[in-house]
Amino acid sequence: MSQATPALGQFDFAGDDHVVPFQVEGLDVRGRAVQLGPMLDAILERHRYPVPVARLVAEVVTLTVLLGTSLKFKGKLIIQTKSDGPVDLVVADFSAPDSVRAYARFDEDALKAALAEGRGAPEQLLGSGVLAFTIDQGAHMQRYQGIVPLDGATLEEIAGVYFRQSEQIPTKVRLGVAELLDRDEHGKARHRWRAGGIVAQFLPEAPERMRQPDLHGGDGDDHADHVEDDTWAEAKTMLETIDLDELTDPTVGSERLLYRLFHERGVRVYPPQRVEDRCSCSRDRLKSVLSSLSEEEIAHTIEDGRISVTCEFCSTAYHFEASEIRPA
Repeated sequence: MSQATPALGQFDFAGDDHVVPFQVEGLDVRGRAVQLGPMLDAILERHRYPVPVARLVAEVVTLTVLLGTSLKFKGKLIIQTKSDGPVDLVVADFSAPDSVRAYARFDEDALKAALAEGRGAPEQLLGSGVLAFTIDQGAHMQRYQGIVPLDGATLEEIAGVYFRQSEQIPTKVRLGVAELLDRDEHGKARHRWRAGGIVAQFLPEAPERMRQPDLHGGDGDDHADHVEDDTWAEAKTMLETIDLDELTDPTVGSERLLYRLFHERGVRVYPPQRVEDRCSCSRDRLKSVLSSLSEEEIAHTIEDGRISVTCEFCSTAYHFEASEIRPA
């Protein structure tokens, strides 16, 4: 059923799986907010992850969507963890303008042991390692990659460190994930996932107002000498008042949340951008990859005269006859 276009003077709400850009002129803040529902369900249901792993993947997807929708070119943002925890790999990529996909790799025994010990928080499941932010601008363009340590901090905190290192922009990120148990229209019990997030950046006209204290281990000005801009301090305080339940509550919505936060300062929202669960894999692309393998590598992948490949992101299975890859 198509949605009716709001009449003049009416306000339409973006709803789930739409990123809402916003601006708070009184605070020199710009950002984006999102609530994810059906799209997130599709990604997580496909893999049937254990609940703690699904929650972690949902956080990474939300962060990727918030940052990926800022791309001004037809490229890709990839956020990937590599660590020594029970969940040693999580990767999500956003292909501009609207496609996202994700998957995780975990050790089942290590995961059970961690949960038995009460170590089920996302940062505990990751352990120590790195989080890489890669921007791929396409063919003939150099990739940009920023790497920050996974050191027990939350993804919210790590994202803030990334922006300080890579762009020197004061940035605040909030992320929330919720597991919902309710009933469908037929009264049948169902399980759903929701996630929400907001990213806000301080972008005043005078760049010197963006000055921040050095990161730990730096050799510049001491933290004690740093005085944070009052306006940015006010914006951060407002963002820190968000109850994580508000980020995922389907009755709140991104626009209502933004109004709750910033109505005294005047918040302006812009047309929402839809995001979709869409994988970039294809038979032709996989065939090209297989054709680039050595004879020995191909020989190891052939079973009963066929080569079978399953996409780790979307779980689509592709089958090739050996003659398709190496014609006789």
